[in-house]
Amino acid sequence: MGVFASTDDPVSTGHEQVVFCQDKQSGLKAIIGIYSTALGPALGGTRFYPYASEDDALADVLDLSRGMAYKNALAGLDLGGGKAVIWGDPEQIKSEALLRAYGRFVESLGGRYYTACDVGTYVADMDVVARETRYVTGRSVEHGGAGDSSILTAWGVFQGMRAAAEHVWGNPSLQGRRVGVAGLGKVGKYLTGHLLDDGAEVVATDVNPKALAWVRANHPQVTLVDDASALVAADIDVYAPCALGGALNDDTVPALRAKVVAGAANNQLAHPGIEKLLADRGILYAPDYVVNAGGVIQVADEIEGFNFDRAKLRATRIYDTTREILRLADAEGVPPAVAADRLAERRMADVGRLRAIHLR
Repeated sequence: MGVFASTDDPVSTGHEQVVFCQDKQSGLKAIIGIYSTALGPALGGTRFYPYASEDDALADVLDLSRGMAYKNALAGLDLGGGKAVIWGDPEQIKSEALLRAYGRFVESLGGRYYTACDVGTYVADMDVVARETRYVTGRSVEHGGAGDSSILTAWGVFQGMRAAAEHVWGNPSLQGRRVGVAGLGKVGKYLTGHLLDDGAEVVATDVNPKALAWVRANHPQVTLVDDASALVAADIDVYAPCALGGALNDDTVPALRAKVVAGAANNQLAHPGIEKLLADRGILYAPDYVVNAGGVIQVADEIEGFNFDRAKLRATRIYDTTREILRLADAEGVPPAVAADRLAERRMADVGRLRAIHLR
């Protein structure tokens, strides 16, 4: 995405609040980052991941929480940006006690932060977290939630990809286009279905054998390649990174043959300057935090009482938002990531300043 921040110091990144959480008995070590509440309470998921160090965990939560502020702003939500990370291997340490301990830390923030699912956490986990806090979304249908937020994340990415295709080729359909999907997990598998339904040819890869087996069984027409490097170098029209961040870097961009990048992964640009490298190579980048906002739109809808049709309609508008950003980028002569940042910052400033009008 186009949002970059130094992660050396939370103060230098502009974050409002960074909370370190620990419960020794359950093994919980978590960090909650609140970047902005200018538009409302911060909303962002909880990532459960075995980081190499606490510094790596902090760097991730700072980048992700800042990105959520921009994502929520462009999605038209009255919500700020936040994120949380739990440091550890979820396969080894996840437990009811750990999740409930985490829920109590979320509750202690008094509604400044709403949590939801992310990498390593699932709907069932949010139901456990919710036993200790009111400030959780992404819950199961049985508990009044929306269920799997990956459904509308994939739908939104598809809409953003359609807008990018229209900008490059003059037609919003992916019919006849060859799309490379890197990551066939929560979102990638749904995105693959939308692409096939639209008449696209899909080439894909994943590090998880189970994900590959699922695609072979459900979509045998998908061409599978060995790894992301092979996918990047393949003869594809669109590249869709749908795994972890940093997919667009100094190695992958020069090798990329696609004319469009539009995927579900967060923080796809490895460092500042990558957006210009993409533009110099004539590759249109649909900013990740614009096109992957369908999930946050879905979980945000729970706060006012979930309605799937309403949430899907909002996610469908990602097509219009992406078109506007690409138009603005051309008009101002800047990469789409820069144009998206400007629109998000403008909304945070224009609407956020209304907080200065005090209500009785």
